[in-house]
Parts: sequence; C-alpha cells; structure tokens
Amino acid sequence: MLLSILQIIGLQLVLPAAFIFSLWRIKSENKLDWIIQLLFTVIYIMWIFLSGPWDWLGYYVRYVWVILLIPAVFFSWKKTRSLPLRTTLNGSQKITRGIHIVLILVFGLYNVSVFSSYTTQEEAIDLMFPLQDGTYYVGQGGSSTQMNYHHAHEPQQYALDIAKLNSFGSRASGIYPKDLDQFAIYGDTLYSPCTGEAMEVRDGLPDLTPPEMNPEQPEGNYAALACEDTDAIVYIAHMQENSIMIQEGDTIQKGQPIGTVGNSGNTTEPHLHIHAEEEGVGIPIKFDDQFLTRNDLVRTN
Repeated sequence: MLLSILQIIGLQLVLPAAFIFSLWRIKSENKLDWIIQLLFTVIYIMWIFLSGPWDWLGYYVRYVWVILLIPAVFFSWKKTRSLPLRTTLNGSQKITRGIHIVLILVFGLYNVSVFSSYTTQEEAIDLMFPLQDGTYYVGQGGSSTQMNYHHAHEPQQYALDIAKLNSFGSRASGIYPKDLDQFAIYGDTLYSPCTGEAMEVRDGLPDLTPPEMNPEQPEGNYAALACEDTDAIVYIAHMQENSIMIQEGDTIQKGQPIGTVGNSGNTTEPHLHIHAEEEGVGIPIKFDDQFLTRNDLVRTN
C-alpha cells in the first residue's frame, strides 16, 4: 500500500510539477523542440487528469495542473517565438528530443486507451444508482483495463468500484486511515438498483481494518439480485457486517434499502462494488442511461 501511495504522489504531484516547471523555464534553441516538449507536457497532464485516482489527493486538485499549464505555455512561447523552427543539434540535444518523442508516443497511446474506455458496443442494462446521500466518485469503471482493472476479468469486466467524496473532495480523512469511520462512504445506505428477486445473500463477515483483506471470501457480505426485464444477475459486494436487510428469495422493489456499505471481503478499504453478469460474463451497467468511468461523479443531494 505504501508503494501505491508513493506512486500516486509521484505520478500525480511530483512529475506534473516538474514537467510544467521545465516547460515554463525552457531554454530551447528552436521552435520545434519547444513544440515537442509542449506536446509531451500536454499529453502527460491530459493522461493524469483523466486516468489518475483523484479521490486520494482530492478530486479538484487535478484542476491545479490545468491552471498552471496555461501560463507555462504562454511564458515559454514568449521565450521561443522569435527562434528559428529548426537548428542543428548536438548529441545530447538529439537524445533529449528522442526521449520526448518516445514519451509522446507512449502517453499518447495511454490516452487512446483512456478515451476508448468511455463507450462500449455491448448492450447495457439500465439501473437506479444505489446510493442517495452525497457526491459519489467512480474509482474503477470503464471498458479498458487502464481505467478499470476489473476489465481483465470476464465475469466482472464492467464492474464499478465507487467511493464517496467529503467536503474536501477526498474519499477519506487522511491518505489511508485505519478507522473505517474516516471513509466518507462507510455506513451509507444501499438501495436496490432494480425490482426483482434476491437470489443470493451472505451476511455476518467482519468489516476489516485496512489494509486487511479476505481473499477466501472475496465478495464479503453481498447480495445477488435477479432484476426484472433482464437475464443478468447484479452483484453488490463488500457490505457492512449484519447490515443486510433482505433474505434469499425475497421480492425486492427498486429503491428499497438492502444494506449498508462496509469493508468485508477482498477489499482494501470501504467502497461499493457493483457488477452484472449474464451466464458468467460481465455486461455493461448504466445509471440513468449514463455509462460511468473512472473520475466520473454522481451527485445525489
């Protein structure tokens, strides 16, 4: 977990600051190298803006980099606008240019993967959003593994992991607290996303202290719902111990309370996991006809 925290700090704070500062203070001898460095910086900032897990540092922090990028572009252009388009380069300058071009290609492909995750050609089922008391953040979601690690696993390929943001735009008080109550979503009521029948229900597993996990019972406390007008089964997982309000075989109504968000099962922190399967294959979910991906917000209050 410490490694993940360091990666987030490095990729989302240190590197953007370094790249924007480097563009701002650029000492290029020609316009072409300025254009190449500008393209790389913009493409990197776009990638981290769209695909970074911003619920850790604060959802609105990502806009800081966009705001800082604008004057960096302006002042760097003022320094280079009178330069020739091209000049003869020495060995180290050629290496620097080559590195920037390679990075443009790498992060350009990353951005292609990000944009590809926003849509799917498969038919989706439309559900009611199962949370109703705050601003909710999609941490995993979309149709590519870069935006949704679940996409690598066929039964859960369109699964969503959802957190809740506090007033600071973060999912918790602190970077990674052990107190479950410090997570904004912990204990929030879950509502049935459809009318149907409860096919499977499990309760009684303990809520774990982060980063403890239970890989032997990955769903934790969960409910599997057979929704009307579809052959898919909707799974809602990691629910709070002894919070489930329905039993196997119950008929349930859309919007009916069914339990609360917990931290049971194979999970590193409290969140809602929801996915739909049809004959063991994951199918897309929409809420109010919206296909959600990482960094989307759902405001319910």
